[in-house]
Amino acid sequence: MEELLRTTDITLIPLVKTLLDDEGIDSFELDVNMSVLEGSIGILPRRLMVRRDQIDDARRILRMNGVSFEG
Repeated sequence: MEELLRTTDITLIPLVKTLLDDEGIDSFELDVNMSVLEGSIGILPRRLMVRRDQIDDARRILRMNGVSFEG
């Protein structure tokens, strides 16, 4: 797995997961339960991971849909 996206925007990951799912790209969200430790104030970023062999396609899909991401 390789990191595709890291964000504190709680609306961005569901959007990206939907875009990737529509293209048949599996993704996995990390750090979801960190909100328990931070008190749900949204200061700790969540990460979205994809398979290494699909990372280029995933980045292309995000660019095509105007989604900003690191990487």
